[in-house]
Amino acid sequence: MPIKDRLHRSELAVPGSNPRMLEKAPTLGADIVFMDLEDAVAPADKEQARKNVIHALLHHDWSRCAVSVRINALDTHYCYRDIVDIVEQAGKHLDTLLVPKINTPEDIYFVATLLSQIEASKGLKPIGIHALIETARGMANVEDIAATCPERMEALVFGVADFAASTQARVTHMGGANADYAVLTHPEGGKRERHWNDQWHYAQARLVVACRAYGLRPIDGPFSDIQDAEGYRSAARSAAALGIEGKWAIHPSQIALANEVFTPTDAEVTRAERIIAAMADAAKRGQGAVTLDGRMLDAASIRQAEVVMEKMLRIKMGQEQPA
Repeated sequence: MPIKDRLHRSELAVPGSNPRMLEKAPTLGADIVFMDLEDAVAPADKEQARKNVIHALLHHDWSRCAVSVRINALDTHYCYRDIVDIVEQAGKHLDTLLVPKINTPEDIYFVATLLSQIEASKGLKPIGIHALIETARGMANVEDIAATCPERMEALVFGVADFAASTQARVTHMGGANADYAVLTHPEGGKRERHWNDQWHYAQARLVVACRAYGLRPIDGPFSDIQDAEGYRSAARSAAALGIEGKWAIHPSQIALANEVFTPTDAEVTRAERIIAAMADAAKRGQGAVTLDGRMLDAASIRQAEVVMEKMLRIKMGQEQPA
């Protein structure tokens, strides 16, 4: 069964063509590392990158993070060999496959069927699937995709760069704000104000709803300006506010930023603890709601508080793993 609550604040992308980076990746503090065979690898290097990834799975210590591999897209001739070679030779060390450019549920069924056959042949435990939603067609079908193969699906990831290309959006850089995506207020006394909007809000919100409807984790994709730490934080905070659980790190410097944003703050944890205590006290008195700090709390409040505490428990358990 897929791990529906896997800690997923930060997901480090590592090119499969770079053995030195593959060796360092497990030690850098990301919740998940995905070794990339797709966009980060030139066509001439695809086969060697696949061999590098298999070696990394077999010979590096992945006990401090989950490990995934982004295979090549299903419409390329690299895809089936990525799945067969990697899972047959090193599948026991693999947590998930990250599958790019998912357009329909049938794409998921193809990967799941191939995985099932290899797992049966090699006696492997089930390997999870993370699906990249990065095309207009994939976003149009996102609810059906999220409902596919519940025995394998763990997460959907919003791939902003390819999504922008697919929708012919005008962008400045991957995952950032766009000054052109703005509105002018109506003129009042000759003065007008200009307000920026979030170009990716619709896509991210739709992905979140699809994930939450079917028990998956929604994850945000890349932020390309690795020099702009505050810009990354801002994009990550906006995603977190929508309910997204984590974000890609395309450079090691972004790992700590993602972990920071997607970890509940001390204030959030304290309030969650107070809500749970207040609601427990109300239950003893036979009350279904209670006031805390001038705000009404009910069953929905305690569910939100429990989510915070469950996430902190998973983070604490991850930090207590031996180095």
